[in-house]
Amino acid sequence: MKTPENSCAIAYSTILFGDKWSLLILRDFIFYNKTRFKELISSEEKISTKILTNRLKSLQKLGMIQILNPKGTKKSRQYFVTEKGLSVLPIIIEFYLFSIHFIDESKLNEFQMIFKKELLADRALFETQLKRNYLHFIRKLKRLKNVA
Repeated sequence: MKTPENSCAIAYSTILFGDKWSLLILRDFIFYNKTRFKELISSEEKISTKILTNRLKSLQKLGMIQILNPKGTKKSRQYFVTEKGLSVLPIIIEFYLFSIHFIDESKLNEFQMIFKKELLADRALFETQLKRNYLHFIRKLKRLKNVA
């Protein structure tokens, strides 16, 4: 991964998230509780397997995600967002708030309509609940896998 040569925070962020895929992958983890490669590959945006593999490796190197793999096989491998990765949630929400008014509601699915309604009603509450629900989901997942 390329390292920024200056101290500009925006330049650094664009290097970390300069492609659309990283934020969409994090969105799928946090908003939709996806944990497996096959779940991520089935997203509406149709990411290629090669790009998904590369982005997952990159996000892992950045400390944004971790792998939960108690059996050590590709089929048992699950990914989850770390606390550092979860810190990107306000950025994802801001992107959403910026663009949601330009998208025809007839193109939104049921979950997207619920997110829109809840987010526009109370942004702070939406973010707090989404983060809390995701952390609860991950704790439950780790318990099921017997991982601390």
